[in-house]
Amino acid sequence: MKLAYVMTGERGATDLLLSRFARTCLDRGLPVAGLVQTNTEIEGAHHCDMDVQVLPDGPVLRISQSLGTGARGCRLDSAVLETAVGEVERTLATRPALVILNKFGKREAEGGGFRELIGACLAEDIPVITGVNALNHPGFEAFSAGLATRLAATEAALDDWLRATLDTAACVA
Repeated sequence: MKLAYVMTGERGATDLLLSRFARTCLDRGLPVAGLVQTNTEIEGAHHCDMDVQVLPDGPVLRISQSLGTGARGCRLDSAVLETAVGEVERTLATRPALVILNKFGKREAEGGGFRELIGACLAEDIPVITGVNALNHPGFEAFSAGLATRLAATEAALDDWLRATLDTAACVA
C-alpha cells in the first residue's frame, strides 16, 4: 500500500512539514495534488485561523470558523472542508505522482472528509502522504488496516519514502 503518515507532538508542526515537503516536490517539477494547511495565530486566543491551499496552485480556503473567544468546541467548517475535497478531486484528473493531505482528522475517522478520496487514490496506485494526530490514530489504523507506513517527521524521511515508492523514472532529482 502506498500510504504513509507522519505524527508530531507539537501544534502546527505537521502542517509546516507537509507544506515544506509539498513545496519541495513542486519545485522539483513533481506533479502533486492535495491540500496543505497554514495556521495563523490570533493574539490573545487559544486557537488559530486555519487555511488550506489546494495543490498545486489552487484556491486558499479558510476551514476554521470563529465561534467567539470563549468557545472550546470544534471550529472546523465542515461545508468548506467538503468544498476542499471537491477541489482536490478535480485536480486528480491529471493523475498526480503524489497526493499530500494535511490531515487524516476526525471527519476522516468518522467516514467523511478525504477518506473516500484517499481510498480512490490508493486504488489507482497513487501514493498518499498525510498527517495524523494521536486522537485520530486509532481511526487511521482501522482505515488503513495497519498497512500504512509511519515516517519520521522529517522532510528527508518523506523524500526517502517517496523515492522508494515511485518508479525511478518518475522520481525527479
